[in-house]
Amino acid sequence: MNQIPSATPYLSMDERKMLMQHNDARALFELIINWLIIFGAFYLIYTYPSVFVIIPLLFILGGKQLACAVLMHDSSHHSVFSNKKVNDFVGSWLGGYLMFNKMKSYRPYHKLHHVSTGTVEDPDLLLTRGYPTSKKSMMRKFARDLFGITGLKSSFALFLMSLGYIKYTQAGVVEKVKKEDRQVNWMGLIGPVISNLGLFLLLAVLFDPRIYLFWLLAYFTTFQFCVRVRAMAEHSMVEDTEDPIRNTRTTKANFIERLLFAPYNVNYHLEHHMLMSVPSYNLPKMHKLLVERGFYDKGLLANGYWDIIKQAAQK
Repeated sequence: MNQIPSATPYLSMDERKMLMQHNDARALFELIINWLIIFGAFYLIYTYPSVFVIIPLLFILGGKQLACAVLMHDSSHHSVFSNKKVNDFVGSWLGGYLMFNKMKSYRPYHKLHHVSTGTVEDPDLLLTRGYPTSKKSMMRKFARDLFGITGLKSSFALFLMSLGYIKYTQAGVVEKVKKEDRQVNWMGLIGPVISNLGLFLLLAVLFDPRIYLFWLLAYFTTFQFCVRVRAMAEHSMVEDTEDPIRNTRTTKANFIERLLFAPYNVNYHLEHHMLMSVPSYNLPKMHKLLVERGFYDKGLLANGYWDIIKQAAQK
């Protein structure tokens, strides 16, 4: 079942072509800004090692790690740089590998999500169902994220996926590969190991080797929290899982929400599902056109991520 909403009634062919145009300078600028924030956070942790500084910066690092994951996501659609080799290199080495993930595995998996969004064939279904839930249940979920339980489980699963013991997934479903079909591949760990080793060495030169531990700490805690909230906003609590306009949501984001949950304009998620190849820096322009033409008279638009959290914990 094709679950991709059509842009044809709302955008002309020339407008669609315009929106899908790459701007390599803009992509590079956004990449640099993201990494300046990351190293700014490391600098502040190194210079002011106070709990009142470290805790908020761990949330910012978690949000910027989500940005690395989103960079892998966008690169999997070839929507970052115009040159496909550069696109894939950046998406892997400055995106997926740093999150112990591989774009080569993610790309075909994610394509299935787009063509079967919200249906039983959607591989991301477990990420988004189960909401709304009770306030106590939501607090338990957030606690598991922020105390590292979710991170330990997901990282162990990614380790087994890299080796070929279980099938690739992002939704927490464990599906073992049959022994006769299993191809254990230790080489699958090389990219994540080299990229994280590079980050460790750079932090050791610039600050202190122990600063890398805060990258790992954020990965196991605040990153998992940011991923959960982002996933809830995109496809949870929708009105009609069979309608491609009503099974995906765009969420308005303020400055703090963009830092934590909406890097690279990923909050314009309905726009992304409508035209997957639109670069992140063109999504606000696309959103404005759709609003002007009445698309959101039917499409789902949330006022912010705090509204999503309240909606998800209303039982």
